[in-house]
Amino acid sequence: MIYLAGMAGAGGGGAQQGNPLMNFLPLILIIVIMYFLLLRPQAKKQKEHRAMLEALEKGDKVVTTGGIVGTIAGIKEKENLLIVKIADTVKIELSRSAVAQVLNKKAS
Repeated sequence: MIYLAGMAGAGGGGAQQGNPLMNFLPLILIIVIMYFLLLRPQAKKQKEHRAMLEALEKGDKVVTTGGIVGTIAGIKEKENLLIVKIADTVKIELSRSAVAQVLNKKAS
């Protein structure tokens, strides 16, 4: 047994080493596919959400990430806060980033 194992190792030098680039090609291909299927659409969605947050105006009806529906009654630009009216006498201050969706823009 020992003799046979020694002969197998001493044979023709073993398997040949291929091009190192070809060894990494499947890994590179997987990374490229993940970029186009996962990362790029996510970045596009984040960009659209950021643009939506910047376009918020007084009078817009919004939904927060917590599920609160209200109308923007005012904007505090320095603090990056929104004053949202959720009932006739109830107004709350929210971070601009807490807005998940704009239901309808105010009528111009």
